[in-house]
Amino acid sequence: MGEVVAYLRVSTSRQGKSGLGIEAQRDAIAAFAAREGLTVIAEMVEVETGKGADALDRRPMLGEALALARKAKASVCVAKLDRLSRDVAFIAGLMAQRVPFIVAELGADADPFMLHLYAALAEKERTLISGRTRAALAAKRARGEPLGNRVNLTEAGARGAASQREAADAFAARLAPIIAALQAQGMVTLQSLADALNARGEATARGGRWAPATVANLLKRLREAAA
Repeated sequence: MGEVVAYLRVSTSRQGKSGLGIEAQRDAIAAFAAREGLTVIAEMVEVETGKGADALDRRPMLGEALALARKAKASVCVAKLDRLSRDVAFIAGLMAQRVPFIVAELGADADPFMLHLYAALAEKERTLISGRTRAALAAKRARGEPLGNRVNLTEAGARGAASQREAADAFAARLAPIIAALQAQGMVTLQSLADALNARGEATARGGRWAPATVANLLKRLREAAA
C-alpha cells in the first residue's frame, strides 16, 4: 500500500480564515486515497498565493511536505493541480525535486508529462482570461463608463463582516459534535482538546494547528451560539 502526504492550499488569507476550500480538498484526497488503497501519513495546510517566481520560498508548508515525502519515500498528493500552481515553470521546478506528485482529480496514472501539459493549458487559460478582462475594461473606459465597484464602502464592509461571522459560525457548528464527543471521553482541558483535534487531523479555521487559545475561542463561540 502506497503512502502520501496530503497538501492543501487556499490562495488568499480570506479563504484561509473562513476555511473555504480546505474541507473540499481534504474530502477529495481522502476519497481518492480510499479508492486507490493509499495511506495519508500527514497533512500540510498552506494559506498563500501561488504566484511569483519565489512562490516555493513563500510556501513553507509545501517545502515541509516535500521533505517529509522524500524521507518517507512517499508521494505528495493534492486535490487539484492548481493547488500546486498554474505556472508551468513552477510545476517543472517541483518535478525537479524528485518527489512524486499525485493529483487526485487527474487520477493515479497522471505522469509528469501530463502534469506539465495540464499546467500549460491552465497557464494559457489564465492568460486569455486576463487579456479579455483588460480588453473589456479598455472598451468600458473608451465609452466613458465608470470603472470599479461603486458600492458604499461601509455597507460593503458590513456585508463582509457578516459573511465572516457566518463562516465562523458554520465552522464552529461542524466541530461542535466532535468537541462534545471528546469532552465525553474526559478531555476537558484546553490543551487536551487541542492535542486531540490535532491528532484527528482537524485544522483550525485559518488552516493551522490547534492551541489552547484557539480552542478557547471555539468554545466561546459555541457557548454564544447556544445562548
